[in-house]
Amino acid sequence: MYEAGRHSSNDHLYFDEEKMVLLNDAAACRQTKKQQLCTQMGDLIHQLQISDTTNENLTQQIKILTNENNALKEKMAFFQHLMSGNPKSGVSIHQFNLKETAIPGNYRYSLTLIQGGERPNDFKGNLRFQVKLLQNDQYKTIHLVNKDDKKDFPVNFKFLHRLEETFKIPANATAQSMLVEVHDLNIKKVILTQSTQPTP
Repeated sequence: MYEAGRHSSNDHLYFDEEKMVLLNDAAACRQTKKQQLCTQMGDLIHQLQISDTTNENLTQQIKILTNENNALKEKMAFFQHLMSGNPKSGVSIHQFNLKETAIPGNYRYSLTLIQGGERPNDFKGNLRFQVKLLQNDQYKTIHLVNKDDKKDFPVNFKFLHRLEETFKIPANATAQSMLVEVHDLNIKKVILTQSTQPTP
C-alpha cells in the first residue's frame, strides 16, 4: 500500500510539473494557442463553405421558382383571355417577349398565338423573325433561321401555339428590337406583325 501510494503521488507530481512546464514555457504556450486558432479557423472556413453552397442552392431555387411563377402568370392571363368571352375570330398574338440572358450576346424570345371563334379550323402558316441590331454605331437587321437554316418557322395549331427559343448575336452588338410576321399559307400573305423590345 505504501509503494502504491508513493507511485500515485509521484505520478500526480509529474503531471503537475508537466503542466507547469507548459505554462512557464512561452513558446510552447504560443504554439498551443496557434494550434487552437488554426483549428477554429478551419472550422470557420468549413462553415463558410457550407453557407456559400447553401446560398448558391437557394439562389438557383429562387430562379427556378421565379420562372415557374412567370409561366403560371402567363397561363393565367391566357385563360382569363379565354374566359373573357372575346368573340373575335382568327389568329392573334397573345404575348411576344424578348429578354437578354446572363450570357453576353444571347437572347431568349417567346411568342404565344391564339385562335378565336366557335369552331376554328387548324391554322397553317409560317413565322418570320427579324432582329434590329446596333453594332459599331450602325444599325442592321438580321433574319432568324430555324434548325434547317430557313427563315420560315412552320406553325400548325387549332387554339394555342407557343414558341420559346434563343438566338445569339455578335458580342459587340446589342438587340434593339424584334419583329415577328405571321404568314397564312392559305391566303399566302402576312396577316399579323408585332414588334417588341428587350427587357431585363
